Amino acid sequence: MKKEKNTIYIWVTVITIAAIVLVLYLGAAFYFQSHFFPDTTINGEDYGLKTAETLKEYNVELGGTYLLTVYDRDGNEYTLQGTDFSYAYVDARAEEELLESQNAFVWPVELTKEHACTMEAAWSYDADVLEELILSMDFLNQTEYEAPQDAALTMSKDGLYEITPETYGNTPIGENVVSAVTAAVDAGLTECTLGDDCYVAPEVTAEDEQLAQALEQLQFYQSAVIQYEIEGVEESLSAKEIGEMLVIGEDYAVEIDEDRVAAFVQTLASTYNTYGDVRSFVTTQGDTIEIGGGDYGWVIDKSGEAAQILEDLAGGEPVTREPVYEQTAQVSGLDDIGNTYVELDYTNQHLYYYEDGTLVLDCDIVSGKISNGNGSPDGIFKIVYKQSPATLVGENYASDVTYFMPFAYNVGIHDASWRSSFGGSIYINSGSHGCINVPASAAQQLYELLEVGTPVVAYYREAVKLTSNSSKISNAYSYAGE
Repeated sequence: MKKEKNTIYIWVTVITIAAIVLVLYLGAAFYFQSHFFPDTTINGEDYGLKTAETLKEYNVELGGTYLLTVYDRDGNEYTLQGTDFSYAYVDARAEEELLESQNAFVWPVELTKEHACTMEAAWSYDADVLEELILSMDFLNQTEYEAPQDAALTMSKDGLYEITPETYGNTPIGENVVSAVTAAVDAGLTECTLGDDCYVAPEVTAEDEQLAQALEQLQFYQSAVIQYEIEGVEESLSAKEIGEMLVIGEDYAVEIDEDRVAAFVQTLASTYNTYGDVRSFVTTQGDTIEIGGGDYGWVIDKSGEAAQILEDLAGGEPVTREPVYEQTAQVSGLDDIGNTYVELDYTNQHLYYYEDGTLVLDCDIVSGKISNGNGSPDGIFKIVYKQSPATLVGENYASDVTYFMPFAYNVGIHDASWRSSFGGSIYINSGSHGCINVPASAAQQLYELLEVGTPVVAYYREAVKLTSNSSKISNAYSYAGE
């Protein structure tokens, strides 16, 4: 009997507990039919254990207090108040549908989970008014804007080309701004930062392929630096100067401006051509004279040098070379007379020959008759050739000489067997037709020593006027015309 009572008691207890559990389960299930599970977030907001009605009340309230903050590219902010464009919440049962999607009968399992939900709320507003408000924002109504700038090829301080990146400026595109802000309102956002599509963009960026190819070509040309071999000076066609010769055309085509190349060559020639230049010359007597004229010196071949520069640039490699010369001198550089030369002091009627800086020969001379303007040409010349024997022929004379060494047109140094004396003032009234008469022994020695191309420095110490044809043709320093 006692055993039967215990059995009954156990079953009553089990049934009671089961009934209680069932009631609790059903009660909770009933509760979660109208409430969201714990740890439920909707659009980022916590709505755990809250009702759909609470969510709806929040959305209605949100519609009435809606405020959108718009940020432009410069960081300025502008606000749009929802009430100004009739912004309101539209009840489309979105809250109820979201709650109904929740299975209340599996609540024991869902209690341990997080539930992140999104809900597309519906909003109504006056679109025309909103557009007017957007278009009335200050940054859309400025009188001046910073326009975008395309990426460009520019020369840096060191003279090398580089790509200067594009800049975006702040010129807005009204219709794109309206679209971006309207989309933010449609999404119920409270902040909207305008993107690049809301502004006028540069057409060319630093990543442009044509721009990169043009830079490569520019750098190729600028690599072809030319170092000129000119004694005593540092002269080059630098990367910067090369850059200034380059022209960037349509579609970034790179070309070499041949006029600019020619201008550089002209400057090079003007600087280093010594032909006819006035030079300071220290005489054997120790004084310094200024003498120019003549046909001796360096002359750069301007067309040849320009063509060589174009060829060098096309190679794209550094080059070390001499300029292309039309005429050369014995010594490189601006001081091109050197230490081996003939010095003719017409005033003192004396000839000196220096070899490697040592006086090897000197003698008295008789130069051109100065009293009738037939004086010998002065200037800086060179020995053109040597001839032995030779016959000198003029308008009304013919003279046989053993040694003839011309340096200025048809004027040269030669022996004069018909003269018994040299030097002094003979040249003034009894001088030659223009040639330099020297004793036979000196002529022979000089002929044996001189090499073709040796400089000849001839000068007067006083002002003279030369009118002979040989002075004209040889570019004599003191030529005075007809």
